[in-house]
Amino acid sequence: MITIRVMTIEDYDGVYSLWDNTPEMGINSTDDSREGIEKYLRRNPTTSFVAEDNGEIVGAILSGHDGRRGFIQHLTVSTACRHQGIGAKLVDAIMQALDQEGISKVAILTFKKNLNANAFWEKMGFALREDVNYRNKSIQELSYRDNPFTTR
Repeated sequence: MITIRVMTIEDYDGVYSLWDNTPEMGINSTDDSREGIEKYLRRNPTTSFVAEDNGEIVGAILSGHDGRRGFIQHLTVSTACRHQGIGAKLVDAIMQALDQEGISKVAILTFKKNLNANAFWEKMGFALREDVNYRNKSIQELSYRDNPFTTR
């Protein structure tokens, strides 16, 4: 039986293992380190969730907000547990949590080459924006694991 609950830092090892075993995940050594996730969860204590099956973490979603807009950082479901509605349940959980905090709009970034993720988000009702350019700049050098979808 799948249980959805708020993520805590005690879930880190199980969540990181899930990320590490998901080929599509774009994770880096700074933001996705235990320290980085702990800082994120302190800032956003009610808007990230895990899915458990008999005590094993089989799904996770990181989400937070800046007081104005919500943002989904990572959504992962174990490849063995996909197509069971777990991802949709995790998205529903963060949408409710963000709504309770007064957030009215949520954004997510996906790698263009990750066709599975893009199909999932479209199915969930997230529109592709063609009218904006997303830009970023690293303040510190980030080390990424090998990922066929990652572009730097």
